[in-house]
Amino acid sequence: MSDTIALHLDGAATTSDSPAPDEAAWGASTWFAVLSMAAASFALVSAEFLPAGLLTPMARDLGVSQGVAGQVVTATASVGAVTALFSNVLIGRLNRKTVLVGLSALAIGSNILAALATDFWWLLLGRAGLGIALSGFWALSVAVVARVAGVNSIGRGMAIVTLGVSLATIAAPALGALISDWLGWRVAMAMTAGLAALAMLLQALSLPSLPATTSNSLSDVLRLTRRRGIQLGMLAILLLMTGHFAGSVYVRPFLEQVALLPTVPIALALLGFGIAAVVGNVAGGRLADANIRMALVTTSALMGLAAFALVLAGAHVAVAFIFVTLWGFAFGMAPVVLPTNLSRAAPDALEATGSLMVVSFQVAITIGAVVGGYAVDTYGAIAPLTLTAILAASTVVLALLQRRS
Repeated sequence: MSDTIALHLDGAATTSDSPAPDEAAWGASTWFAVLSMAAASFALVSAEFLPAGLLTPMARDLGVSQGVAGQVVTATASVGAVTALFSNVLIGRLNRKTVLVGLSALAIGSNILAALATDFWWLLLGRAGLGIALSGFWALSVAVVARVAGVNSIGRGMAIVTLGVSLATIAAPALGALISDWLGWRVAMAMTAGLAALAMLLQALSLPSLPATTSNSLSDVLRLTRRRGIQLGMLAILLLMTGHFAGSVYVRPFLEQVALLPTVPIALALLGFGIAAVVGNVAGGRLADANIRMALVTTSALMGLAAFALVLAGAHVAVAFIFVTLWGFAFGMAPVVLPTNLSRAAPDALEATGSLMVVSFQVAITIGAVVGGYAVDTYGAIAPLTLTAILAASTVVLALLQRRS
């Protein structure tokens, strides 16, 4: 990018304690700073996905149905979607390091409150606090990575940060279930507070001071939506992530009903999905920095191909395993490629762009879950994956409409 763009970046290199390094010049301090962000993402997302492994004992202990207990996930996502629009407005001109450390502290308190909850409403309150911490962290993530790692290393930096997401997605539900069986669901919930405390310590020690260089207003955030690049970037998130969450939630029913797989092979297929997502995460960071347009085309094309192949030939076990794994690889690329793509449309307003990014993701998750649920109930297990293929193909077309970079 040009020097002009670099100087207009939210917190350009010259405003922090030390110059933001280019990719080739990453030193120990840069690595520690980025890894502290990855630790925070792992802690936050582990807490977000933990209820998937705790639902039965949690519902039984609090005296509610499993369907009601499942709303703790809805509470986190819905509060996060609303908070994302206002997070960068409310923090004003606070030092961004202070904000990130404070968000980790909020996650600690929220997880402790959830672990000690004596009724369902206290649990919901704790989960709402986690939603605020999650949305605030992700809204700032791209801008902070750009400041500590360099403008030209956003893809690489975000790949490391979102690696925490991939690992948490794999580990949190399974480990949560095991720990809850051994020690109880409250202990499992409390352990996420410990992860957040470790992340907070790492951020306090590793992040440089990040003085605010701008104070966003809601009108500033909304004004960005007039830019064609922002519109296309948000639409890409909505299309691809709506498609992903519409289909991925129902991969297990598909493998059970279409591929006729028993429990153990299904678990192995989902493990392959998770491992491939980690690999895709790294690949996505490299490709995003090299050619963001091609990265978006590749990500959406691979996801569409995987879903389409499963719809056509998923009854064959080998096909099911191969293309569930390919889907995982594409999904691993998406959390890196989509935010990087959106940030390229507004390098002068990365914090405000981060808010729009979080809102887009949360809306996509909500729509995907609702539409996917309707599709599987109405048309069967193949329908959600068909929707995934269609929306991923639409994202390929959208990516081709974007300017080359």
